Amino acid sequence: MSLSSRLAGAVLVSALAACSGIQTRTNFDPGAVQALESYRTYSWLPMKEGADTRIYNSIIQSRVRLAVDRELAERGFRLVDEKQDPDFKLGWHGAIDKRVDVDVINNFYGYRWDPWYDPFFGPVAYGGAGAPTATVREYREGTLILDVVDAKSNNLVWRGTAEATLADNMSAKKSQKLIDHAVEKILKDFPPEK
Repeated sequence: MSLSSRLAGAVLVSALAACSGIQTRTNFDPGAVQALESYRTYSWLPMKEGADTRIYNSIIQSRVRLAVDRELAERGFRLVDEKQDPDFKLGWHGAIDKRVDVDVINNFYGYRWDPWYDPFFGPVAYGGAGAPTATVREYREGTLILDVVDAKSNNLVWRGTAEATLADNMSAKKSQKLIDHAVEKILKDFPPEK
């Protein structure tokens, strides 16, 4: 297998990992499922004040709202002013956390694993046994949370969460694409089924 074929494969895997690397989960009040199914209109809760300005700023807020409004409009929900008695209110929260990933490679079998020297597609790069090797990787993980609050009772009735590894120096276009994809995955299960 040629080097260009291997590089093309690595690029494809990286691209797929970037799209599928968003982990989502949802939770809801089982007693509120019937109300959730009847919702048609919503308004936004005010943005959290005095928090991390990397997240809570007008640029990120408009990106999140744009993605959510577009996704909910496609599902038949309508954004209204708070004075028009919406069925539910939407709030969002975000976080950026530093994470550490440690991989230990055991050299007991006589070779070190390396993505460029895969035993199925190329020669084994290193011979000889040795002590385990540890690789430490620091990265940033972003979290986006969408909350659905019943407008009448003011109770949280549904929450969706998305987590993804963030790239350094992400462009505005890539940031919007990541938020769009996260929102689409979060709202896939809204409203929940009985």
